[in-house]
Order: sequence, then structure tokens, then C-alpha cells
Amino acid sequence: MAGSCWPSDTELNEMREKVSQMAKVKKEDVRVVVSPYRICPLGAHIDHQGGTVLAMTINKGILLGFTPSGSDEFVIRSGQFQGEVKFRVDDIQQPVQTTKIKNDNMAENSSEPQEQCNWGRYARGAVYALQNRGHNISKGIIGYIRGSDGLDSSGLSSSAAVGVAYLLALEHANDLVISPTENIEYDRLIENEYLGLKNGIMDQSAILLSRHGCLMCMNCKHMQTKEYKLIHRPTVQDYKKSEQPKAAKMLLALSGLKQALTTNPGYNRRVAECKEAAQILLEASGDHEAEHILSNVAPEVYEAHKCKLEPDLAKRAEHYFSENMRVMKGVEAWETGSLEDFGILIAASGRSSIQNYECGSEPLIQLYEILLRAPGVLGARFSGAGFRGCCIALVEEHLATEAASFVRREYLKAQPELASQISRDTAVLVCDSGDCARVI
Repeated sequence: MAGSCWPSDTELNEMREKVSQMAKVKKEDVRVVVSPYRICPLGAHIDHQGGTVLAMTINKGILLGFTPSGSDEFVIRSGQFQGEVKFRVDDIQQPVQTTKIKNDNMAENSSEPQEQCNWGRYARGAVYALQNRGHNISKGIIGYIRGSDGLDSSGLSSSAAVGVAYLLALEHANDLVISPTENIEYDRLIENEYLGLKNGIMDQSAILLSRHGCLMCMNCKHMQTKEYKLIHRPTVQDYKKSEQPKAAKMLLALSGLKQALTTNPGYNRRVAECKEAAQILLEASGDHEAEHILSNVAPEVYEAHKCKLEPDLAKRAEHYFSENMRVMKGVEAWETGSLEDFGILIAASGRSSIQNYECGSEPLIQLYEILLRAPGVLGARFSGAGFRGCCIALVEEHLATEAASFVRREYLKAQPELASQISRDTAVLVCDSGDCARVI
């Protein structure tokens, strides 16, 4: 696709060679699903309150090489995990929690080995989602899946990218024509129903709907209708005599944290606190009917009654309303090519996540502050909650390499133990915007 160097011909050839050897077929018979990771420059922690968020894919992600198995057998190997996942696609798949209870009850009396490849749950989940919506899945695949090097547990929604990859492969093998919006719902079934996770549809929406060079803007209050639009940047010719940077890249700076450092239940209370703040504000305005989410509170109601909120609730509400405003300003900045203004908004989002939403761990906060000092960086924030994974930054294209070196060097000083665990080649990556998930 235009503007993207991922996947390279070398990467595609590697995937085809692996599957060719596994399935004993010609390389020409192997297809590859390209399912990119996503970032969310603006709209932090407001999707669950019905706010509006901005997202885009990057030129890193999941590759799934596959060929139809010629039967109902599904066989998959991974570049990141050990073992082989093997099952029949005409078996009725049960949600993970149901299966876990059944296995726990049968474990003592069963002589059959337990499946050790938990990473295969997303493959089974894809079959579950398609079965759940009445599709006849009779053909399996033989495949090999891997993610971009060094980006496991990085906060870039790799789980959604994996789920989407399996869906596209199974649909291709079974000659199903499924729209992107239908696949958003199917991936939601994988995560919400099959795996029992409580996330929304932002991640898979970005993965399935994005276009190179565009921001995807989604109103999360209308997730059922999947209301979204693509925001294009102006062409170079449209900049005229603007002093704004003409081109930018994204930096991904890895922290080395694979697991959360804290078990503090405070972060898990954030959604409840937002709802409590919404309830107080709505009832103060005389509205006792609306759902208790902050998107149902008009800005003027918030301004009139925010004094009724206790300090913690006031911070959560302030983050929501200020972040929603940053998203609206961000759309305008992107459309007009005002990259400096867009970067300022990203940095303000990062600060509000720390100060008002009160999330983030010390290493990620240090990484965020280092990024803001790096040459050419226009703005930075956590990718995700800030307890593990990485930070993202918008950087002027001609200074991207220098900025990456600066961040790598300064983070090593701040967190030598964590930084030493990260490969120098993947510690800070320069990325471009990506495209939507597809089969090639």
C-alpha cells in the first residue's frame, strides 16, 4: 500500500516459505493476512464514557501466512510462542470460561493432555464468532503467525490484530464475503464473549477501517452504529506558506515493562468514578433518566455543577471534558496540517492522563518526559494505561532518527535495568501510518 514499507518482500517470502513447508504446498498457494497494530494519539480513557477518539494504524503488526487445509483441520504455529494449535473447525466452540470450568471438573478423571498453547484461544475464538453468527465453517487452514519483533505486550492492541487476522484467514478459506463493520462485531465476540474481556471496539475498528495517512475518528457513544469518519491531512501543495512541519513520523519508545508494576485497585476504579461523577452531575441538573456516562452530561452542566464533585471525581470529569475537547481540536489541526498544534494536544493528553486520570507507572512517566525533550518531538503520551508497554510520540520526519537515539540514550540513564532488557534495534522505532487489515 502507498507510503508503507511493511510488510517487506522478505517478510512475505518468509511467511510463505514457512507455510509451504508446513502444508507441503507451493509458495504461490500461500496467502498472507496483514493485520496492523494501532495507536490512539488523542482520546485517552474516554471511550468507555461515550467520548470521541482518534486512532490510526502503523506499519507494524501481525502477519498470518495460511493456506486452506483441504479438510476441517485447523493447524497453526507461532513465531513468538511454542507449540502447535490443532483442532477441527466444525467442533462447536465454547467460551473460555465455560471450557475452563469444564476442564477443571474433568481434570482428575481425564487421561487426555491439556492444550498447552493458550495463545491459540484467539483462533478458536474466531471460529466461535463465525459460528455464533450462523456461518458454515467447514474448511480449516494451515498457518504460521507472528508479530513485529519486540512489540509483544507493548500496548498497541496486538490481541485485536490477532483476532482480526484469524477472522480474515478463515473467511478467505471458506469463501465468505464479510464487510469490515461485520468483522468489527465478530472480533468483539472473540474478546467480549469468547474470552470474557471487557474492552470496546475501538481497537478492531481502527485495524479494519484505517487508511494510510488518515486519522480514524470514532464516536464511542454510537458504537452500535459504528459511526466513524476518516480525517485526511492536506497534501504538501496545500500547505502554501505555512511554517508548520511538512512531514512527521511516529516514534514507539518501549519501556521494557511486560507486566504492570502495581496491583493498586485504584486504576480499576476509574470507570466507576467517571460514572459516579456523571450521576452527580446529571442529577444536579435534574436528569434522573440518562445513563450515567459523562457523554450524557452537557459541557455547560459540567461547568455549572462541577463544584459538587469531590476531588477525585472532579479530576476524572476534568480529564473527560478536556480530552474530548482536545479530540475536537485535534481533528481540525490534522485537517489543516497543523502538526505542531496536534503535537501540543497529544502532550496535553499525556499530562492529563497522569494528573487527572492518575494512571501511569514511574518508568512510563519518565519515558514520556524524555520524549518531550527529544529533538523534533511535537508531542507524546502513553500507548494505553501507562503501566506497561510503550509511549508514542509525533516527531518531525527529518529529526526522527536523532530523536530515537536521544530517547534510547536518556532512558538507559533513567532506567538502566529495564532498558538493558530491550533490544537496541527495537527500543525506539520510527513508524509511519499504516493501512487497514487485508489479505495479500
